[in-house]
Amino acid sequence: MSRWKGSLRSSLAARDLLGEAAAAITRRPGRSLLTALGTTVGVAAFVATTGLAATAQSQVGEHFDELVATEVRVTDTQQPAGGAAESDAPFPADAQQRLERLAGVEHAGLYWKVDDDDLDVRTLVALSRRPRSLGVMAVSPGALLAARPDVGTGRLFDDFHDRRGERVALLGRHAAEQLGITRVDNQAAIFISDHAYVVLGIIDHVERVPELLQAVVVPSGTAIADFANEEADDTVLIEVAPGAAGLIGSQAAMAVRPQDPDRLAVVAPPEPGALRATVESDVTALLYGLAGLSLLVGMIGIANTTLVAVLERRSEIGVRRALGARRRHVAGQFLAESATLGTLGGVLGASLGILVVVVVSAQRGWTTTLDPALTLPAPVIGAVTGLLAGLQPSWRAARVAPADALRTD
Repeated sequence: MSRWKGSLRSSLAARDLLGEAAAAITRRPGRSLLTALGTTVGVAAFVATTGLAATAQSQVGEHFDELVATEVRVTDTQQPAGGAAESDAPFPADAQQRLERLAGVEHAGLYWKVDDDDLDVRTLVALSRRPRSLGVMAVSPGALLAARPDVGTGRLFDDFHDRRGERVALLGRHAAEQLGITRVDNQAAIFISDHAYVVLGIIDHVERVPELLQAVVVPSGTAIADFANEEADDTVLIEVAPGAAGLIGSQAAMAVRPQDPDRLAVVAPPEPGALRATVESDVTALLYGLAGLSLLVGMIGIANTTLVAVLERRSEIGVRRALGARRRHVAGQFLAESATLGTLGGVLGASLGILVVVVVSAQRGWTTTLDPALTLPAPVIGAVTGLLAGLQPSWRAARVAPADALRTD
């Protein structure tokens, strides 16, 4: 007798469970696609954000090494004193040549603001409005190149102009606007006090020393010859090769002032690895949070749609229960359906996310970086999302009583 009862015990094979899930999904293809769309968007956002995060990290590291980690500055720790002897000057006349002989130095030189209350910058042609007082910056050719200027028109001055003390000048973009000078091919000239200077070019942008954009820039040799510089507060700007900042930072003071290197303060960038890792981790955490939020939205979409399906299929659930299906079989069926929809959304989302990363990287000129450990498990992520989304609806379906499900009003 017990053997006969055991033979009537209901069972549902895994193959039958998947078949039932596939039949339910294909029976309502439109709804199924809309349900899977939530997971598709979530997984696509996850793959796209992780891929773009990895790609952006490499770009952040590249630009950090290119600019911030290649800059060293040297300043005088003593206050400049008027009438100081030349031997007491913090930087010798050949400071640029000494620094550029160091291995790893790309460009180096001095710059300072010319402090002279009698300076008056004006053009040959009187303007309808008098320009605001413009500053004059003395810059050596090496420091000018280290500032990475972008010349909109004209050219930069060079060692020839600096060595001979030629009265030539560059105008920052804002200074040129105040003076009303937009072109230099007609040999535009300005007056600085009583001296006439030929404008060689106009600087539109600089990556370092942004104060150059608001000033008249003259060669350092010319500034020494034409202006009083006893109160000058010199700064040495050094552009080094990537990875050489620490070495140059330890050698610069000794190379410039071997008799008293402790007088000079050298400012070198921190080790790029630690700072870059901090920046990259912050960016990654933000993008992962956005991806997780997208997956949560997709999960809620599947849960809502599955719950509606449970309410619509109460009679089907009642028939199955009346024919011997157990609660776990009903719950398993709805879990299989939600997991299948999640897997389908994961496959589509992974493909869409990879496409987004490739397109964005191509438009920005970046090198696409994708981690297979995050892209390949995307269908599994979709399946897990579907399972989690189907827990509450499947539990509710399993709780449906056959008599209540089959009762008609």
